[in-house]
Amino acid sequence: MASRPDAAHDQHTRRIRFNAFAINGVGHQLPGIWRHPADRSRDYLDLEHWTHIARLLERGLFDGIFLADALGPYDVYGGSADAALRTAAKIPMNDPMMLVSAMAAVTQNLGFGITASTSAEHPYTFARRMSTLDHLTQGRVGWNVVTGYLKSAAQNLGESDQLTHDERYDRADEYLEVLYKLWEGSWDDDAVVRDAESDMFVDPTKVHPIRHEGTYFTVPGVHLSEPSPQRTPVIYQAGASERGTRFATVHAEAVFVASPTIVQTSDQVSRIREGLEAAGRGRDAARVYALLTIVVDQTDEAAAEKYRDIFSCFSETGNLVLNSGWSGIDLSRQDLDAPMDPVATEAIQTTVSSLSGASDTDGRWTLRDSARFNATGGPVVVGSAVTVADALESYMADTDVDGFNLAYALNPGTWEDVIEHLVPELQRRGRYPLDPEPGTLRARMFGHGDRLQDSHRGASYRRC
Repeated sequence: MASRPDAAHDQHTRRIRFNAFAINGVGHQLPGIWRHPADRSRDYLDLEHWTHIARLLERGLFDGIFLADALGPYDVYGGSADAALRTAAKIPMNDPMMLVSAMAAVTQNLGFGITASTSAEHPYTFARRMSTLDHLTQGRVGWNVVTGYLKSAAQNLGESDQLTHDERYDRADEYLEVLYKLWEGSWDDDAVVRDAESDMFVDPTKVHPIRHEGTYFTVPGVHLSEPSPQRTPVIYQAGASERGTRFATVHAEAVFVASPTIVQTSDQVSRIREGLEAAGRGRDAARVYALLTIVVDQTDEAAAEKYRDIFSCFSETGNLVLNSGWSGIDLSRQDLDAPMDPVATEAIQTTVSSLSGASDTDGRWTLRDSARFNATGGPVVVGSAVTVADALESYMADTDVDGFNLAYALNPGTWEDVIEHLVPELQRRGRYPLDPEPGTLRARMFGHGDRLQDSHRGASYRRC
């Protein structure tokens, strides 16, 4: 295994990286948790809730906060959105992008990963919105590229259904091509001259129309925004199918994996690393974050009691709503006490595989087991700081992930506990930074500057 630029040559000293995982809504990965008296996710309409979280994560030296999104209700379960509405399963949910300026204003280093679908907005207008945020945050913005999977979202945008799974990625490839042309190639680095004497703010000879004509998009003109600190935001991606992995190995600088077992995660990470290498980018050209929920306290016993208390509010129906939406399978029609056979759908292939897959022990999970173990979309680690730190080190060694996308059990209590109990233990072991790291999100993640690496496809669209 190749060494990383921020790591020594053995697994025992590799840095552990954290992102916080949230939505601009209620409950997120754990439906029903809003009923717990200590959960504040129901305060998502209050801007102070978000600025408090931003300050908290900055104090905890997190890489950033990753904000998920969806543009339709989860209406596969039972054939309607009723169960999603009753259990607050990703509805109500607001636009995540609107939070970033406020959170950036109260922090200096925290990064912001924003989910936006290539199926929902034209690339020309999206390019300007991301450039605007990259300017306002001084280069702390990333974009989680999703292609869409909910039929309800497509219908609410005027389509009868989503494109087929693989065609969504074909369209996304061209979407990214348009964006790279706008972000990387439309404006020269020295186009903005601010020459008051000659009445020239921008030298027009250094701003270039992109003249894109493709299968899905025609974009003739110039980018409306001057070059931002990163130009292209850090590209995040979470596709785990064969086609999604090919997309990630070409475009992604950070990849999120969400599998319920170590074996599945290890296999997924191996395919990503091999794909990056085959694409000529190097095995470590993208950071890989595994979805994880941590319940930590002073002792194993206190953490176990906290876990029982938190998950007493878990909504099984809400969980089935989410897994139905992610998989495209109406789980209300399935026998929950039997294993589910593999089935082909046009939705998220990882979820389909998880629901029909085997456990890390002998035998296959029933669908009810799968839904319960997949309650947060990924594994849950419970224990004292020492116990959890041991588990994270073992997880990294077994799977080759770079860090963890931390979903909350309680908002913001889960992250508060991680920062109070776990971070000092990881720092004591030399696995976590001791001091804030200034700079753009890309520079902090990779240590090689603000711009895309030369081996990245987007860099090929630069004019010089």
